[in-house]
This record gives sequence, C-alpha cells and structure tokens, in this order.
Amino acid sequence: MFKEWGFLLTEIWVLLALAALIGLIAGWLIWGGRKAETGADADEVRRLRAELDRAKVLNRAGMNDPLNDIPPMEGGGYVRPTLKPAEPLKTAPAPVPALAPEPITTPVPPVAPVAQTLEPAPTNPASRKPAGLSAARDGLPDDLTKIKGIGPKMEKLCNGLGFWHYDQIADWTADEIAWVDDNLEGFKGRVTRDAWVDQAKALAKNDTPAFVRRKD
Repeated sequence: MFKEWGFLLTEIWVLLALAALIGLIAGWLIWGGRKAETGADADEVRRLRAELDRAKVLNRAGMNDPLNDIPPMEGGGYVRPTLKPAEPLKTAPAPVPALAPEPITTPVPPVAPVAQTLEPAPTNPASRKPAGLSAARDGLPDDLTKIKGIGPKMEKLCNGLGFWHYDQIADWTADEIAWVDDNLEGFKGRVTRDAWVDQAKALAKNDTPAFVRRKD
C-alpha cells in the first residue's frame, strides 16, 4: 500500500515539474522568444528543453518501475475447466418395417383417344361475313370517308376486311351487318349506329346522303 502511495506522490511531483517547465517555456515564448532565439538566451532555451526531456524520461521510468506492478490475483486467476470427451449415445437399432403385400392389379387396355375438332364459337352465332375483295376494282376504290362514321382510320380497317366500294356495303344483309359490327376492332356497333348501309345505297346511286346535305 505504501509503495502505491509513493508512486502517486512521485507522479504528482513529476507532473508539477512538467507544468512549471511548460509555464516557463510558454512565458518565454510570449515575452522574449524571438530575442532568446537570436541572442544569448538561446542557451537557456536549450537547457530548458533538455530539462523537459529529462523530466519526460523520468516520468516514463517511474511508470515502468517493477515495484508498481499490480500483484497477481490470489488463487492463480481464472482457469478454464477441462472438457470431458462426450460419451457416444447408446441408441437402439431401428426396427425393420414389415413389408406390405404387393397389390394385385389387373392391366387395363388402353383406350384410343377420340379426335375432336374444337372450333372457336363466333361472337354472334347469327352473323355471317360479307363477301370481300382482295383489292379495289380497276384499282379505283370509292371514297368511303363520305359515309358518316368512317374516317381515314376506319376506311383502312374496312379495306383490310375487303370492303372497297359503296355497292358492297349497300348489299349487306342483317347477318352481315352483325358480323361487321362485331369485327370492327375499337369501333364495334358503328355500322348499325351510323346506318352505313342506307348511306352506301345513296352514294352508290350518286345521291348525296341526307346528313351531307344538312352539313352543306
């Protein structure tokens, strides 16, 4: 216990000496550092630096003093217990499952597959596709945009279905009108709603439809 007190007192004196030296050096740097470096006080500065270095060495020596070591723990400290090897588990042998009798199966003769042809059901069973043309007659199609409800996009759609002339549309039956109404993608029901057949009949006779006369 007294050894520890002596170490603490020594450390305090060393720290005080260090503080005093640091204070002297700081005061010298503030009030006369430049003059001491260039004049006769340079030797005093070197001496103070040597004292500071010696005090640091003494402080390190005091910290490494063997008398200041912490005494070992009583009883030798913690000792890791030795592990005993695990004993193998004694397991009973697994019972052998009894073999089940194989079932008696009667072979079944293969059944020949029945060929079936599935056709897609039409949207409207009563509808029928009108007769179409692969191209306009003599390469001169009628201007279908004169029919109310047919624009440039609708005209291309009708041409793709094979409808190029007024007389084709004028001859459509009710079943054919139903088929066209169901197959105009994005424009279903337009034939009936805009009365294409009546307008086509008038245009086929070179008559102006009533809606065009009202517009003019």
